[in-house]
Amino acid sequence: MFISISTTGTAERPASDLGFLLHKHPDKVQQFSTSHGEAHVFYPEAGEQSCTAVMLLDVDPVALVRKGRGKGRSGSPDFALAQYVNDRPYAASSLLAVALRTVFRSAMKGVCEQRPGLAEQPRPLRISLPAVPANGAGEGGGPAMVRRLFEPLGWQVEAEAVPLDEAFPEWGVSRYVRVELTAELRLADALQQLYVLLPVLDGSKHYWVAPDEVDKLLAAGEGWLGAHPELGLITRRYLARRWSLTRVAMERLELARLAEADDREAEEVDNAVDDTVDDDGPEAAAAAGPAGAEGSEESPKPVSLGVRRREAILAALRETGAARVLDLGCGQGELVAELLKDPAVTEVLGVDVSSRALSAAARKLRLDRMSERQAARVGLVQGALTYTDARLKGYDAAVLSEVIEHLDLPRLPALEYAVFGAARPGAVVVTTPNVEYNVRWETLPAGHVRHADHRFEWTRAEFLAWAGKVAADYGYTVTVRPVGPLDEEVGAPTQLALFRRDDSAPGTGPAPTSTDSAERSAA
Repeated sequence: MFISISTTGTAERPASDLGFLLHKHPDKVQQFSTSHGEAHVFYPEAGEQSCTAVMLLDVDPVALVRKGRGKGRSGSPDFALAQYVNDRPYAASSLLAVALRTVFRSAMKGVCEQRPGLAEQPRPLRISLPAVPANGAGEGGGPAMVRRLFEPLGWQVEAEAVPLDEAFPEWGVSRYVRVELTAELRLADALQQLYVLLPVLDGSKHYWVAPDEVDKLLAAGEGWLGAHPELGLITRRYLARRWSLTRVAMERLELARLAEADDREAEEVDNAVDDTVDDDGPEAAAAAGPAGAEGSEESPKPVSLGVRRREAILAALRETGAARVLDLGCGQGELVAELLKDPAVTEVLGVDVSSRALSAAARKLRLDRMSERQAARVGLVQGALTYTDARLKGYDAAVLSEVIEHLDLPRLPALEYAVFGAARPGAVVVTTPNVEYNVRWETLPAGHVRHADHRFEWTRAEFLAWAGKVAADYGYTVTVRPVGPLDEEVGAPTQLALFRRDDSAPGTGPAPTSTDSAERSAA
């Protein structure tokens, strides 16, 4: 099998610069060992105006058989039927993709030390592949699949199905396609795209697809894969339809998209799960009482604030009669689990930006062991609450439990619109810390917030004012109430707002009035 890469140039930008980009001298025929044969690189032409580099991969069929044993479903589709007579030495498949990475490793990284800046410049490229297996396997193969994969990336595609026998056209066409790709882009980008898409077209790999293939896919797909309209198809086929790996890859791509949209690193976005602690910070410490103290019949163990908060949320939801509930910022799924215990709740959708949080929630809920009927009631999806999401529309109620304080204040209006304006559930329950109560936490230094990721914590008056404004802006009524032990001076540790949609007067509503009573409302 072989691949040719051609470019054109001028006196100022000679085409022969292709040799510098590929790190292969145009005047030499070079040979490289690969895991399944020998790769030969040579230049049929290398001039100022045009230059072509060719890689010829001479596959050793015996090595292919020996190293391909036991590869299971990731092997060639023809391999089990014809170990020694098959298309692997001739068709552009994962063997060619691996050879490209082996022989042109520096070029794929965009490295050109001899000509700094050259690798960053787009070039007119023409890539020829005489025999590409485009095995659709029920997903629309042939020339159409080649176009679906390459045209969204800016390539002009010439794809022609290869006949089974030119002497007998009535026999029809084979599953192989003759491909010519033309575009102006960086050589590194072209090689990365070929590395991913050649195995996708073939629909199989010559080696077992291990978990590290996810890292290879995301590295090679950086900058283009996440926005590709055939993202699902590419991910699924590149990972040999291993659904567990496909799910991981899709979650990481979604996390990268959300991080890019927020102009943050993915690690900053995916920080919702503490791998070592699962409590309420100083709240849990205070609820547990003195160190070493045990509950007894005379002195029962205090109920943690987290439990009280969930109880208050469930009570508020029962008031609304909600059957279909969103848990926005569901974390590890504690509230989702409680909602599933209520037979009146027919559907729960947990949403979180953190893939780690969703994985932890799935484990805690034991989704893989749920009955079919119970599993139909629950879903976990990844999403950012500062962006509108059609999946969130049509629910009876939504919960934002200890979520808003994790947002920078300038981003809070985006969440308000996404939840109250776009999703617009019948009711919304919001809980957030009462910063006035922080003085009662003996373990919390003065002036500190309760969690390192909290961007703000509001007083009772500030929360009341915010709730009233949101209610007035989006056509809701709101009731604000305390959660947890009520202190006469500083109130309760948590404050809860129950919003109810007022369809008779959308976008209107008077601002609430301040009160120190146990329940404050705005209607």
